[in-house]
Amino acid sequence: MDNVIAALPLVFDPFNLTVMLLCALFGLFIGAVPGLSATMATAMLVPITFYMDPVPAIGAIVTMSAMAIFASDIPTALIRIPGTAASAAYVDDLYKMSQKGKAGLGLGLCVVTSAIGGVFGTLVLMVAAPQLAEVSLNFTSFEYFWLALLGLSAAIMLGTGSIVKSVMSLCLGLLIACVGLDTSSGYPRFTYGQESLLSGVSFVPALIGFFAVPEIIRAIVHRDKTETAKSIAKVSDLFNGLGKTLWKYKFNLGRGSVLGTLIGILPGAGSDIAAWITYAVSKKFSKTPEKFGTGYEEGLVDSGAANNSALSGAYVPAMVFGIPGDSITAIVIGVLYVKGLNPGPMVFINNAVEVNAIFMVFMLANLLMVPLGILAIIVAAPVLKIPKTALAPLILGFAIVGSFSIDLSISSIVIMIVVGVFAYLMEESEIPVAPAVLGLVMGTLVERNLITSLIKVDNNPLAFFERPIAGTLGVMTLALWFIPPLIKLYRKSRRKEASV
Repeated sequence: MDNVIAALPLVFDPFNLTVMLLCALFGLFIGAVPGLSATMATAMLVPITFYMDPVPAIGAIVTMSAMAIFASDIPTALIRIPGTAASAAYVDDLYKMSQKGKAGLGLGLCVVTSAIGGVFGTLVLMVAAPQLAEVSLNFTSFEYFWLALLGLSAAIMLGTGSIVKSVMSLCLGLLIACVGLDTSSGYPRFTYGQESLLSGVSFVPALIGFFAVPEIIRAIVHRDKTETAKSIAKVSDLFNGLGKTLWKYKFNLGRGSVLGTLIGILPGAGSDIAAWITYAVSKKFSKTPEKFGTGYEEGLVDSGAANNSALSGAYVPAMVFGIPGDSITAIVIGVLYVKGLNPGPMVFINNAVEVNAIFMVFMLANLLMVPLGILAIIVAAPVLKIPKTALAPLILGFAIVGSFSIDLSISSIVIMIVVGVFAYLMEESEIPVAPAVLGLVMGTLVERNLITSLIKVDNNPLAFFERPIAGTLGVMTLALWFIPPLIKLYRKSRRKEASV
């Protein structure tokens, strides 16, 4: 308790509060512009943090990244361009809610669930960091392979309509993920002599292509049929039905927060995978899974809570063992070393006051998300009044700038356009896009861990079930594949017997 009291002046220092406020506004801007990521903004902040004390330096990064993750939901709702891969998990629900005149409720759910998930993740970070980090250390390539495969299996649940079409979409995403150097031999695959493809297909241009370009094409081709989202008239619109919806899906809110934190603790997972998996879990166990993707709140609550709880959870292995949970915490670890707060078990003893101050900064950043998030939504709301056809050139401009900014290469713009045309044709053929995005996100993770594991055990497939955690995940994955079809066949045979 003495350390907590001693940390209060560090947290509520006027300079620290000013830095957090400015970085919160910067994060809201970065998240609201498609193509600009929280990781990119964190890298931009690092040189400035060298001139700060440890608490405001970490506070700047934590606040900015939390705001950026939430703010990516704003263009998702307004113009169907997800700011991050996490937002892409529930892009259809959030955008269609806007078209139904529920943009206020959708964005209100996003800001409140993100704040609640972030607070929950922070509490876990404060109370159970060492114990939970020990679990994550038991994960090897075997466990990560099954976890990634479980995530890919969830892609079938994300698809709407035909399972065959969902599998086709997933395979397209996996095919795109194969572009670049082979993970084991370093041999170029599907690059066609283009050096820009040696490192693979850039994710952000592909993400923009999957969602922005089809909207532009649709606005031009189906000009008379293009729906314009209804505006948020006043601040109270953000809370109209919010309390009732949160109470209705209180279990989903808790489940999303818990799953997001646990997934965030796993090194390399991050908020993107957390949002996708929690959305899939929500759909799998929902009483009305057919409503997902049509402007339904249930999956939005799960994924919104998972976004920021995973962001906090990623700091558990970072603080305790110096193992980055995602790309942002990898940067933060470097900042901690520069500031003399060497990550590891001893940091909680040698720098107890600073560590407690950092935990409080996490809490304060997530609480700031509600008022500042509401302000950002209200400022962005006039975009809803603009007709889709008039927005198309502006959307295209943002898409081109966002794609080009990744590696300052024309090839990123080409990738965006090619992927966008394919995505448009897929949607016109009623093939879901979401499984393809998840295949692109997790394809490399599956391949890398599969090859690494096979090399370790000299191609012995039984080794994938020998470790307790890997065996459990393997059985869960195989059960997800085979039990539902078997149940369906059993029910079909029973119906035949009953009809005879």
